[in-house]
Amino acid sequence: MKIEEFLLERNQSLYENTVRYNLTESGIHPAALKDFLTDDEQQEVLRLELGYGQTNGDPALRDAIAALYPGYTRDNVLVTNGSAEANFVTILNLLEQGDELVVMLPNYMLVWGLARSLRMNVVPFHLREDRRWNIDIAELESRVTDRTRMIVICNPNNPTGAVMSEADMREVARIAGKASAYILSDEIYRGSELDGTECPSFHGLYERSIVLAGLSKAMAHPGLRIGWIAADKAIVDGCWHCHDYTSISTGIISQYAGTRLLEPERRQHILNRGRSILRENLDYLGSWIGARSDRFSLIPPKAGGMAFVHYELSINSSELSDGLRREKSVFVVPGDWYGMDHYLRFGIGCERAVLVEGLELFDEYINEIA
Repeated sequence: MKIEEFLLERNQSLYENTVRYNLTESGIHPAALKDFLTDDEQQEVLRLELGYGQTNGDPALRDAIAALYPGYTRDNVLVTNGSAEANFVTILNLLEQGDELVVMLPNYMLVWGLARSLRMNVVPFHLREDRRWNIDIAELESRVTDRTRMIVICNPNNPTGAVMSEADMREVARIAGKASAYILSDEIYRGSELDGTECPSFHGLYERSIVLAGLSKAMAHPGLRIGWIAADKAIVDGCWHCHDYTSISTGIISQYAGTRLLEPERRQHILNRGRSILRENLDYLGSWIGARSDRFSLIPPKAGGMAFVHYELSINSSELSDGLRREKSVFVVPGDWYGMDHYLRFGIGCERAVLVEGLELFDEYINEIA
């Protein structure tokens, strides 16, 4: 098996720490544990014995995660090393070579690349810009057949920040039900909605749904590397079998911290912090684009840590990103990495000064090459 290159992750890892202004971050600017753990809890971290722990996740942490999904218990939860591993072991558990899965685009491209590498039949369906990045139900229905084993969703969406309506979610569930297909719903951005109202989960909407999430993105603690799968116990147990062959377990310190960060009041405090950052930065970016509407356009995101900006310039997006990085030490994600040229993804969860100064230099570069 030959794994195809994951362009977004490989290129971000190469350059995000070498530039002065990194505008590629897709989540909320990371928080520190001292911001949300009490002094006593910080001292408790120092006293932890750093063994392996329970490989499917500390029971207290799984209880805290299960509380997010009414009707679930700890047995419905597997803790993973980030939501990336959650995606990986779910695909390994449920699908085989030759299986068909229908994938939302644009999207975080992990499942797309992994499934193609495993020689599965990957069929796209699209969010449409002319629908303000809403799903095209008719297109999805035309793509799903009796051979479809899984429909892959990212909601709220990476990179557009679109949020599906509950009516559209029910339509997706109806279409999946006709094919007896799973719905794999990446909900890592749930909780980052700018209007303050948490969008519905596919949990409870469809019995064959598998929800993936974690403590990065909306929860602003990506360095803890805590992700999870919430699903029917039989699915979770199968994913646990795969997890035994990948990373075995997650870190004891991360599990301890994650349990406390998911306490309802603390979780809400973290989400409110993130929404405040997003609103302020989106207002600034929106004004910046409005003053340059001859070159740029944006359908404002409803959630998430990024804005997907269309541009009218005769330059390829990867060339634009590379030149900007080399000449101005500003890094943005080219639309090419999503298979969509003439778009750029700007992180809006970063510190305000990084966005402001980065856009000033971006402006300089655009005027130089225009």
